Amino acid sequence: MPNNPVQIGELACGHGNPLMLIAGPCVIESKELTFQIAETLVEICHQQNVPLIFKASFDKANRTSLNSYRGMGIDGGLQILAAVHDTFAMPVTTDIHLPEQAHAASQAVQLLQIPAFLARQTDLLTAAAETGLPVNVKKGQFMAPVDMQHVVGKLESAGCGQVLLTERGTFFGYGSLVNDMTSIPRMQRLGVPVVFDATHSVQRPSAEDGKTGGDRSMVQPLARAAVAAGCDAIFVETHPDPKRSPSDGQNMIPLDELPAALKILVSIRKSLTDNEP
Repeated sequence: MPNNPVQIGELACGHGNPLMLIAGPCVIESKELTFQIAETLVEICHQQNVPLIFKASFDKANRTSLNSYRGMGIDGGLQILAAVHDTFAMPVTTDIHLPEQAHAASQAVQLLQIPAFLARQTDLLTAAAETGLPVNVKKGQFMAPVDMQHVVGKLESAGCGQVLLTERGTFFGYGSLVNDMTSIPRMQRLGVPVVFDATHSVQRPSAEDGKTGGDRSMVQPLARAAVAAGCDAIFVETHPDPKRSPSDGQNMIPLDELPAALKILVSIRKSLTDNEP
């Protein structure tokens, strides 16, 4: 059986632990902006006593258009992520797209993330597991919650018992996603903590002429529903000025709106734990 809670650096996510926040910009734009966002997130989470994992991508390999900004690349990106970890003393995560990226990423971060489109890629899962780090796999938009048992099985077979699963919406026709909150307890029955990705869940894939659209006004309602459904962590992408983000700006929650949004989520979580039998 996989571990629950999962240990990520000095933090634990899962049974008996507070709601965790995984947050950061979609993609690394510069060291200065990355550090600005990280510092603000640390202050917000310290004030509300919320455990934080910082997230940013060094490469967005799954952009809709060939002309879309992908990021700084693996070498420069991982250097910045390692510096965020060292400077702010918090765990950091990033996504990998190829098996050969796993080892290098594992030297810079404390949690590896597998993108939803790649959730069934056995070689990628195996390479991530062999690093010895915990692994967070986003449920494919095309997958049922119960199908993630095979993802967990692949990781365990490769030696990784520290597994997180993330719900991030399911394809609903063309250019739209829908969320089934029952997927949260269903995936928790696999013995793993479950994260809810509130910002990617509001995407409208390929809806804007070569770009992914979205509706950030739905981020907070979905996040509240997910916490009420019992998720172990909330994932959000955030930016000081989402309109200027080169990736997923329409789905992001503005950084200055995050404190109030997080306060509500913590309150919902507290009401659940206070009333547990």
